[in-house]
Amino acid sequence: MRSTAGSTAPTGTATRPDPSGRVRRFSTAERMVHRATGYLMLVCLVSAACLYLGPLAQLVGRRHLMVTVHEWSGISLPLPFLLGLLSADFRADLRRLNRFAVYDRQWLRAVRRRRTAPEARPAGKFNAGQKLYAGWIAGAVLVMMFTGLLMWFMGLLPFISRTSAIFVHDLLAWAITFVVLGHMRKAFEDPEARLGMRTGYVSRSWAQRHHSRWLREERDGSVAGGADEV
Repeated sequence: MRSTAGSTAPTGTATRPDPSGRVRRFSTAERMVHRATGYLMLVCLVSAACLYLGPLAQLVGRRHLMVTVHEWSGISLPLPFLLGLLSADFRADLRRLNRFAVYDRQWLRAVRRRRTAPEARPAGKFNAGQKLYAGWIAGAVLVMMFTGLLMWFMGLLPFISRTSAIFVHDLLAWAITFVVLGHMRKAFEDPEARLGMRTGYVSRSWAQRHHSRWLREERDGSVAGGADEV
């Protein structure tokens, strides 16, 4: 399997910029996982709003259908991730996301001090904010699935009351809503980042500004296993 247009490197290996000045950022499999997860999350949140918010529930009606859509979209959320594990590119990026390097702490300090210069915010393929978001949303989805199953199958764990499960589920649902909206806002503020997720390629100048360490690794061909150095 080979990468998409503009690259002649096999999938899973370092990909050098093509002559047009673009850099391959995401493989087709990675973009499909992101898109499928986003659609499922959107369906899950919208169906939850149709159940939770009174005026919207009255407008939409068909509560049983909304319950079914919400349950199955929620239980399906991990499926794109599990299928993505078949892709070497996806597994390599998971290793990147799971490793917090020294320069990630530097990136966080620069954000706290509101330093915007690229050299003040060094980042590999993913910056520290993206790594924290990925870890938080993964944990939140697991908790939502657990509490949702407790609500779906009453008596699954008798020592945990359904009321407690509903409380945690609802509270975390609001947190996820605000975090996802923040994620979408940041994406809309950066057209080049959206282009990378849509086409798989970004400009070399954008990569240099926002992910200079990753660009250097790609240029040097030093990312064979896909993990940021610590």
